[in-house]
Amino acid sequence: MNRLTGKVALVTGAGGPMGQAVAQRLADDGASLVLTDISGTRLETARQALARQTAVAALRADVTQRAEALAVVACGEAAFGRIDILVNVVGGIRSPRLYTPFVEMDEAQWDSTLALNLKPGFHLIQALAPGMVRRGWGRIVNFASIVLGGEGGQADYAAAKAAVAAFTRSLAQELAPQVNVNCVAPGLIQTSVTDRLSQADRDELTGRSFHKRAGQPREVA
Repeated sequence: MNRLTGKVALVTGAGGPMGQAVAQRLADDGASLVLTDISGTRLETARQALARQTAVAALRADVTQRAEALAVVACGEAAFGRIDILVNVVGGIRSPRLYTPFVEMDEAQWDSTLALNLKPGFHLIQALAPGMVRRGWGRIVNFASIVLGGEGGQADYAAAKAAVAAFTRSLAQELAPQVNVNCVAPGLIQTSVTDRLSQADRDELTGRSFHKRAGQPREVA
């Protein structure tokens, strides 16, 4: 029996390369899946691929919006009765520019980046943590980034990911011992975002990485 047989995992951003890799790893370990993504097309592709292996419920949603996040929880609980594991993959930068000098950054970008990286966890953990504590078992994984230590041109993203790390540590204290709360902080990973970069930008980023290459989503999973 796989170690997650009988467990139910909710993965946000499940239609993207990182989210689908995480969902695939959870399925490999025996979990049933609740999947959500802001793109219905990407979500359906992931659902079809994973449904060949495990039980899957899926709902398109923007989980930065509370009503839509709670609808995903309701979908999963209707399908499986409970949700044991939450993996918050949704995050990133919505700006078309990967780097924006802070003095040029407008308030809308600042607000959007913080909301994109923090609101999904706020909504979903509030909805799911009480049940996990009550049942005496739960796992929550939040996605931060290596830039949580600071990155010139990404003040909004770095601040948001540092907040994700602090949020995670706070919840780990509050929800212990019934629920484990952790975050992962990936470095440069090959996703649709990096694929859209110019070759010069990709070369610059891989040159700064320890392994001189972009990591693969499956490695993070």
